[in-house]
Amino acid sequence: QVELVESGGGSVQAGGSLRLSCTASGLRLNDYTLGWFRQLPGKEREGISCTVWADGTAHYADSIKGRFTIYKDNAKRTLYLQMNSLKPEDTAIYYCVADRSWFGSAWWPPKYWGQGTQVTISS
Repeated sequence: QVELVESGGGSVQAGGSLRLSCTASGLRLNDYTLGWFRQLPGKEREGISCTVWADGTAHYADSIKGRFTIYKDNAKRTLYLQMNSLKPEDTAIYYCVADRSWFGSAWWPPKYWGQGTQVTISS
């Protein structure tokens, strides 16, 4: 079955950086779009970045554009999210997601989700 396992969350001060990782198994990656959603405290889940694994096409939500970078390592079957210039409002649970269809246009919920990793940014 499809499994997405995130790592790399933690606590940092505002202005700092973190890198999230997501190792995928049980799916043919070139057939999928993978990405990241997050859930801020008391809010709905929101899509923030995604990439077409086959060609690297990437998309970002306005809230994180210019600060976060999504990239992948084909050999390791791992998706990354480099997060720089972190702000307290980035505090959230971050989820790795995957779907056969592109979901970056309207950020509808993808089919597959990881368990989530907590990111906490202090001021």
